[in-house]
Amino acid sequence: MSDTLSMATRLRAMDDAAIAAAMRARDISPSGIKDFFDLAEAFVDRASIQQILTRRDRETLAVLTAIGQLTEEAGPPSAADLATRLSALSDREVSAASVSDRVAAVAGLLLLDEESGRFAAYDSVRDQLRSWPAFGLPSLADLTAASAPAALEPVPDVDHRFIDRLGAERAFAAITAITELLLEVEREPARQLAKGGVALPDSKRLAHAMSVDLESVAVFLAVAERAGLVARQTGSWMITENGSAWMLRSTGARWATLGSAWFERLPIDIRALLGERTHALWGSGLRGYIDWLYPAGGDWMDERIGAYTRDAELLGITANQAPTGPGSLLLADGIRPAEEAMTALLPAEVEQVYLQHDLSVVAPGPLTPRVDARLRSLADVESRALASSYRVSTSSVNRAMASGETAESILEFLGSISLTGIPQPLDYLIGEASSRYGQVRAGSVTDPRPDARSYIRSDDELLIGTIVVDQNLSSLGFERTSGNRAESRFPLDVVFWTVSDARYPVAAEDADGEIVALRRQRTARPAPADGPHPIDALIERLRLGGEPEGEETGHAWLIRQLDAAIKAKMPLTVSVTMPNGTLVDYQLEPTSVAGGRLRGRDNRAAIERTLPLSRIAGISPAK
Repeated sequence: MSDTLSMATRLRAMDDAAIAAAMRARDISPSGIKDFFDLAEAFVDRASIQQILTRRDRETLAVLTAIGQLTEEAGPPSAADLATRLSALSDREVSAASVSDRVAAVAGLLLLDEESGRFAAYDSVRDQLRSWPAFGLPSLADLTAASAPAALEPVPDVDHRFIDRLGAERAFAAITAITELLLEVEREPARQLAKGGVALPDSKRLAHAMSVDLESVAVFLAVAERAGLVARQTGSWMITENGSAWMLRSTGARWATLGSAWFERLPIDIRALLGERTHALWGSGLRGYIDWLYPAGGDWMDERIGAYTRDAELLGITANQAPTGPGSLLLADGIRPAEEAMTALLPAEVEQVYLQHDLSVVAPGPLTPRVDARLRSLADVESRALASSYRVSTSSVNRAMASGETAESILEFLGSISLTGIPQPLDYLIGEASSRYGQVRAGSVTDPRPDARSYIRSDDELLIGTIVVDQNLSSLGFERTSGNRAESRFPLDVVFWTVSDARYPVAAEDADGEIVALRRQRTARPAPADGPHPIDALIERLRLGGEPEGEETGHAWLIRQLDAAIKAKMPLTVSVTMPNGTLVDYQLEPTSVAGGRLRGRDNRAAIERTLPLSRIAGISPAK
């Protein structure tokens, strides 16, 4: 039977969940698939088979190749037959149980079929493996003859302390950079290009805020996305609710979130490889072992292992290609022991700062999340490291007041965390900013219309005129309606935060003219599920349109079977119901189906036969 025909028949008999799992594992796209024959063709497509074969390990490839060879020699082999052949080709004993495990691992991928304890790979799989040597890929002899590389070099005991210290420094730097990334995309989302990557102006903005080079922005963004801290929405990268909560956790808990996401997304095969090497160097020895274990992996495996080992270095799971203490615990025992170990290595958090006469704020160590978040709301970050510095300005105080702070609450907070009291210049600045706050008011137009949804107003007509002609605010399209008022077609929150970011003393007001606090709502929310997954929807559609119970559907299924046999030039046994009710079998090589009739060559009788499709009771491969 042709691969397409036998695969289509098998798919129709499979459980829906098994079909969906196979499609996901094989990266089969549901687009363009109209029936089970289309789906079968996708599964037996040589390119699809090559893709999945390159992702199999050496022993699995050896089993598949041996199945193909033995099938051609003496028919489908059993597990014992395969074990005998593989043992004879290799320098070790291969058990039937080991073979069965390998077969079970690929059975769900629809690369082979099993019947009565014997295994048969599809022709397209056998043909693909047979062609490998011509493209420099291993044959069965190569797969069984090569032995595993020598054991990896262990990490010397004297290096462990240095490795842990270096890993903790890198982990702290990564946490700091990702914190700045989240704060920056919370303030202003970063635009994602249609061709991939963040727009250059936004990349430069993020790199500056994070104190990293441009190339590192994409790496940190990927780490943050994997941990669910950022997400794309309406074409831009935005902070998520999980990201907002993450910034309020301790440094150790932040690392645990990043490390846990790295571990959970680690593919099972790579996790097993790294788990066996928790006390060995990961460098060239690991790459050499992976090249041996996945002989056809190529660039695909290099990219996978490269991305995860790169992020392991970034997060302090490894340092200079050697697992750190927390990294070894993560791979062996899980995230909780690893978090405890990393927290002990990270610098201790502090809650006290030095307030300077030049309006700067110096933290002698990493601040607790609570203090850091509050301080950022009323001061701008100047440098971020073990000893961070902030600066209070009129615009930063205005920003704090826009969020609901008052001069009294700001002074109370600063006094509670200061080791040096509140310097007079700082006290004066806060009082002056408080007195000027609200000189500009922003509100919603009570009768919104297409050309006006919000307004700004001020008793200072000169200040309103300055805002209207400010080129940084030209995108708001202000139209001056009177000497002390201008209107914009944008909603209040857009106008308010844009004017506030331009450092004007703006306050939001309600319809009664009372000042109200606004909070930026720029978190990405999960997109609602629009119906079932495309793969599940496809399978449901195939079931509804592909069952043979109905006469019309059964007729269509018969025609597709015959078309597949004609395409494969496959001889068939065609069972025909005669007028008296008896069944007669014809051995035919079908040539065409048209006008409700099957035409085929009967080689036994040396004649051309034409059979009505309505009389055909069934077909099967010719014996």
